[in-house]
Amino acid sequence: MHSQRLTLHEFAHARAGDKGDRLNLAVFVYREDHYSWLLRQLTEERVSELFSHRGVTRVRRYPLPNLFGVNLVLDDVLQGGVNGSLNLDGHGKTLSYMLLSMSVESPYSMIC
Repeated sequence: MHSQRLTLHEFAHARAGDKGDRLNLAVFVYREDHYSWLLRQLTEERVSELFSHRGVTRVRRYPLPNLFGVNLVLDDVLQGGVNGSLNLDGHGKTLSYMLLSMSVESPYSMIC
């Protein structure tokens, strides 16, 4: 048996919010029994690596066990934010989709 590579979107949904150059990404699994799996997949290191090309300087993860999710706070990822960035998406709304496209190990096993 081996695990199948899939995207985070297949197991979770996300919401984005911002304040200045700080982005909040809240991610919630569709099934509560996938919560511990989510914690293993969404580490601060993996998220930082995913957003490194945007200049992220720090990622903090706050588990939300009663909601079966996590809140990720990313610093300096919005390249100046709404008022300081020339980006079309200064709010960072599409960055939640980027996170959901992250490759993850499936919580299910496949038979070879």
